[in-house]
Amino acid sequence: SLNIVAFGNERDGFSEDSQQPRLIWSYLRKSALISQINSSLSASHVGSQVFTEYQACIFGNVRLVVHDCPVWDIFDSDWYTSYRLIGGADIIVIKYSVNDKTSFQELKDNYVPMMKKALNHFSVPVIISAIGARKNGVPCSCPLCTSDRRSCVTTSEGVQLAKELGATYLELYTLNDFYIQKYFGGVLEYFMIQSLNRKSSEKMKKRKKMQKGYRVKPPQLEQPEKMPILKGEASHYNADLHNLLCCCQCADVAFYPEDLSMAVEAHKIILCSVSHLFMLLFGVKSLSDTHDASIVQLAQSLFAVETGDPFPSSPHGAPPCVLPVRVVVKDSVFCSCLPDILHFIYSGAFQWERLEEDIKKKLKDPDKTEHVLEKVKCILKTPGKLNTVKASKSHQIKQLNNTSLRLFFNTPVLADVIFKIQGAMVPAHRAVLVARCEVMAAMFNGNYLEANSILVPVYGVSKDTFLSFLEYLYTDSCCPVSILQAMSLLICAEMYQVMRLQHICELYIITQLQSMPSRELASTSLSIVSLLKKAKFHNSDCLSTWLLHFIATNYLIFSQKPEFQELSVEERNFVEMHRWPSSWYLKQLADYRNYIHSQKCHCTVM
Repeated sequence: SLNIVAFGNERDGFSEDSQQPRLIWSYLRKSALISQINSSLSASHVGSQVFTEYQACIFGNVRLVVHDCPVWDIFDSDWYTSYRLIGGADIIVIKYSVNDKTSFQELKDNYVPMMKKALNHFSVPVIISAIGARKNGVPCSCPLCTSDRRSCVTTSEGVQLAKELGATYLELYTLNDFYIQKYFGGVLEYFMIQSLNRKSSEKMKKRKKMQKGYRVKPPQLEQPEKMPILKGEASHYNADLHNLLCCCQCADVAFYPEDLSMAVEAHKIILCSVSHLFMLLFGVKSLSDTHDASIVQLAQSLFAVETGDPFPSSPHGAPPCVLPVRVVVKDSVFCSCLPDILHFIYSGAFQWERLEEDIKKKLKDPDKTEHVLEKVKCILKTPGKLNTVKASKSHQIKQLNNTSLRLFFNTPVLADVIFKIQGAMVPAHRAVLVARCEVMAAMFNGNYLEANSILVPVYGVSKDTFLSFLEYLYTDSCCPVSILQAMSLLICAEMYQVMRLQHICELYIITQLQSMPSRELASTSLSIVSLLKKAKFHNSDCLSTWLLHFIATNYLIFSQKPEFQELSVEERNFVEMHRWPSSWYLKQLADYRNYIHSQKCHCTVM
C-alpha cells in the first residue's frame, strides 16, 4: 500500500470561484493508473472538516490511501493526528496559491518549523506545488486592508521554501490536464514507484531472513558470583602507645621533682624514639655523637639521672628483673607540666595546639607557658636544625613514633627481653610488646614464667616469620614477599591474637591470587586447598570463605587438580553449587554443539 498526505489549499482565499478544481481530486479522477476511488470526510470535535480521505487502487492491485488536509489548523488543534499522518506517509504534498501571500507567509512562519521538526524523524519525499497564475493588480488603498494582501508569492520564495524542507518544487499555472497529469502526475508517480521499490526490497530481505529458518542460539554465559569483599581494619597504633602510658605497664623510668614528692612513670624506648635528648640522657648516644650543644646544655640543666638506691615508692608495673631509672627534673615548672607533655608525646598525634591550651590552663602565666613550650620544642628538635613552633605542628611529626621505633627493631639497644627461636636470639622491648599485643601483655604482666625472665623461648613459628611479626608491632606495617609467607605470618598473628595483622595478611593473599592469570593459576604448585584448610584451622573465616568462592569461580582449573579431592563433602557441595561456569551452562553448550554438528553448518560464535 501507499500513503500520500497533502497539506494546504490551492485556491485563492479571495477568489469568489467556489468551483475551482482541487489538485488531488483532479489527479485521482483523471489518472489512467487510478481505479476504484472512494472518499470520506473526517471532522474535528467541533464539527468542521479537517481532511478528506481517498482510497483507491494504483498499478492494478496496490492500495492507495490519500489524506487531503486543506487547512493548516490541524497542526494547532490536533498535533497528534498531524504527526501520525506524517509518520505514516510515503509521500507528502504541500499546496498553496501563488496569489495568497498572507497564507503563504503564515505557512512559512508557523507551520514549516513544525513540518521540519516532524521530518527530522522520518525520511519522506516532499513535493511543493505552487498553483495559479500570478495577478499583478493594483493593491487596495483602503486603510482597513493590508497593503500586500493580494500581492503574489514569487518563484524565488517558493524555491527557498523547497530548499528548507528538501522538497521538489513545481509551479502549476492552471489545473488543466497537462499540468495535473503530465507535470504533477509524472513527479508524483515517480516517487510512488520509488516508494514501492523500497518497500518491495525490504519485504524481500525480510522474506529471505525468514527463509533461513529458525537457528538455535548459543547459550548465554552468565557472570560469576561476586566474591566476598574483605574490609580492612583501621590502625590503632597511636592508641596502643597512649594506653601504655595510662596503664604504666613495664615502666622503666620515673621522673621526680627535686623533693621526690611524686613520680611520673614512662618508658625509655618511647622517649628515645622521639628525642635525641632522651637518647643522650639514657646512654643510647654519647656526648661525642651529639653535635648540637643546645641539646647537651638542656639535658644537663633540666634533668639529672640517679642510680643505685630504690625509689621511695616503687613504680608500678616494672618487672623485678629490670631496675627503673630515676630522673630528677630540676625545673619545677616544667616538672608540673610533665604529665601533659608525656601524654602529648605518647598520643602519636602530636597535637601541639592542645598541649599549648593544657599548659596555659595549668600555669595561667604566659611567661611560664612560653618557657615550658620552648623546652618541649628543644627536646623534640632535630640536632643541627633551627627549632620553630611550626616544626612542632601535627603534620610535621605525626608519624614520628612508628618511623623512629624502627631504629630499635631487632637491636639490643635498651632491650629488656630476648626471644630464643630456632637457635637465634632476637632482642626486643617489653614496653612495645605489651602495648601492641594483648597476649604478650598478659604473658609479661601475669603469673607466668616469662614475667620474670629475660630469655623467652618461642615455638611453632620460624625465625623469619617471627621477625616479620615483631616488625609489625614496632612499625604498624608489614610487607610479605609471597603468599606462603603471608599465610605463615597470619598463623603467627592468630597465635598472638593480633587481629589487624591477620586481616592485612588475608588481604595480601586475596590480592595476589586475584592478580594471578588463569594460565599461571593452572600451572602453579601452590595448593589453594591447603591454604583453605589452614585458614579454617586458624579461624580466618573471611579468607576461608573467599577461597571457597575462588575455587568455585575457577572450577574448570581446580577440578582438574589432585588437591580438589581433598575438599570435604560440605566444601565440595558448596563449590558445586556456586561453580562457574555452571553445569547447566555446560549442558546447554554441549546440546548446542551437537545441534551445529548435526546441521553440518559452521558455528557463528565458536
